[in-house]
Amino acid sequence: MDQVFEWMRWDLAFAGRAKRTQKVYLNAARAFVGFHGKPLEGLGQPEVRAWVEHLIEQQTSPSRLRQHLSALVFLYRKTLGRPEAVSFFSWPKDRVRLPVVLSVAEVAGLLAGMPTPVYRMFFCTMFACGLRLSEACHLRREAMDGERGVLRIMGKGGRERQVALHPRLQASLQTYLWECSPVRPWLFTDPAGAPLDPDQARKIFKGVARGMGMTKRVTPHSLRHTYATLLLEAGTDLRVIQALLGHATIRSTERYLHVATHLLVTSADPLALLPTAPWW
Repeated sequence: MDQVFEWMRWDLAFAGRAKRTQKVYLNAARAFVGFHGKPLEGLGQPEVRAWVEHLIEQQTSPSRLRQHLSALVFLYRKTLGRPEAVSFFSWPKDRVRLPVVLSVAEVAGLLAGMPTPVYRMFFCTMFACGLRLSEACHLRREAMDGERGVLRIMGKGGRERQVALHPRLQASLQTYLWECSPVRPWLFTDPAGAPLDPDQARKIFKGVARGMGMTKRVTPHSLRHTYATLLLEAGTDLRVIQALLGHATIRSTERYLHVATHLLVTSADPLALLPTAPWW
């Protein structure tokens, strides 16, 4: 059985899946096998159905359920070559939620509350460039192109993009490099010289937010949401924001139209178009 998990680990790496995805998929596969307590070779569609029913009975969230299903799809299709075991899958949908956007004061408070200069500069860069957490963790020094004023990002699916490296951020990064000396080739490293761990960064961010007494459901990704919303409110074209965020489709970017309060409050007032009348 351990051999199958090693094959799955190799297949995930060969497919270019992120480290976090590899960890999640392997843990989900082990949970599936542990639930049945039998060798994986003897687990087919009936056992997969029983596992999915168990997850639903446990009121597993749609996002977590999708992770379990995705892990099994990869296991059976790629590693085991038995796609019929997962052919019945349908994908649960999340309730549509608007992105959580922070105020400028909240962002400033979060950055000021970071426990070390490394994490302060790390989350500052995330906010200034609209980066995903995994993208920021694996930034390399050579990604900085000061002459052209851009930062090169390796995004989802190995898609490379460029974002603006504005003078204020560039100057801050140069000071940070001089004072903190992160271990090459990475831009942000832990005391052991390894790239920052996304789980640890997430934990620190939530701890600072909790210490500020924030009641919003904030995560590091909220910095990316805030970046996109501020650009939209400043008049940046939606297609430009799509390119900066690395969205594959414009639909992912359009949701920021629903949280750009500046655009909402300056929209036309239909009631003002009516004749004056005593409405109350």
